[in-house]
Amino acid sequence: MARRTPSRLSLLRTRGGRDSGKVGTIELFFDLVFVFAVTQLSHSLLADLTLTGLARVGLLLLAVWWVWISTSWVTNWLDPERIPVRVALLALMLAGLGMSVAIPKAFDSRGLLFALSFATLQIGRTLFFLWAVRHEDVQRRRNFQRILVWYSIGATCWIIGSLNTHDARFAWWLLALAIETLGPMAFFWVPGLGRSSIEEWDVEGSHLSERCALFVIIALGESLLVTGMTFAERTWDAPTSIGFANAVLGTILMWWIYFDTGVKRATERIEHARDPGREARSAWTYAHAVIVAGIIFCAVADEIVIAHPEHAKGLGLAVVLGGPTVYVLGNALFKWITNDRRMPPLSHLTGLAFMALLAWPAWTHEVTPLELALLANSVLLIVALWESLAVRRVLGTETLVDPDR
Repeated sequence: MARRTPSRLSLLRTRGGRDSGKVGTIELFFDLVFVFAVTQLSHSLLADLTLTGLARVGLLLLAVWWVWISTSWVTNWLDPERIPVRVALLALMLAGLGMSVAIPKAFDSRGLLFALSFATLQIGRTLFFLWAVRHEDVQRRRNFQRILVWYSIGATCWIIGSLNTHDARFAWWLLALAIETLGPMAFFWVPGLGRSSIEEWDVEGSHLSERCALFVIIALGESLLVTGMTFAERTWDAPTSIGFANAVLGTILMWWIYFDTGVKRATERIEHARDPGREARSAWTYAHAVIVAGIIFCAVADEIVIAHPEHAKGLGLAVVLGGPTVYVLGNALFKWITNDRRMPPLSHLTGLAFMALLAWPAWTHEVTPLELALLANSVLLIVALWESLAVRRVLGTETLVDPDR
């Protein structure tokens, strides 16, 4: 879809200006609800650290992510400085608050609240967009008409699931989540309306990149919040203090791995891409869900290590190792997609290999949670230093060879 400057009455962003991709303060205000949602997710997993609890929190996490990333796509097109868009975001914020409040008991007494809030967010936002672009290009309207069909089917599954209990609810919600996930892959194909084209997803790359980076900051901030609150409530003996220091170091290393070089290079890539919609779909919509999941699991792991540095129950050790592993995996996928590599960066593959080596002592309980956390952070340090030094060496010599080979 060709880029153009919207008319004075249009609610679309003006493209091509110096501040065209700037994130508005109303968008940051909207994100405050998701600070709460992320905290609710980590606390829910801690309260039910079982395979069932892990599956449920994983499902709810993806639901939260789809609401947030879908809204970010819409504000990539619409101008959040216009009053109607601001009012819509504030209304969506209230619905998001309802969804966040329901998270701890979403599979119990507040399932209907969660489902209705989710449906309101997805369908309400789409209807508003269709109203906002009623005088714009027909392709843009067709695109969101298709999206509305997909979201309506998904919302039906969410609501039916909320009226059931336990396994049946999980099954219906898993089906709804599959519809949400497969929609962009299928270009929202609908009989009679056809499918969208990647050219119709003409995103402002710098805006979407900054939005996702801010969500990563939100998740990292939540990790520090949980860590600090847990440490403040404990007796400050040596194991607890070491666990706290290691948790803070782990958060710093996660920040470094994502922000030092990866997001900068990816932003430059999408800003100059011929089809930014394709990269936005793969790198920012899908890969970032894995990155955020890794951060949340790391937050749970930090609380486990601080509270129980010598022994973990149930899936405790699995989460301590799994959090950093998922985070490195998400970054590997993100950087693979955005840098024309034949394979993910070698530094990240090596880190994943080291994490795999730690799986055996974790499985056999040959290490304590604190020892495993220290070893996992050592792997994160290797990944961070390897990539950072390699990229800087290449930039210094101005070579075109991939630095991470």
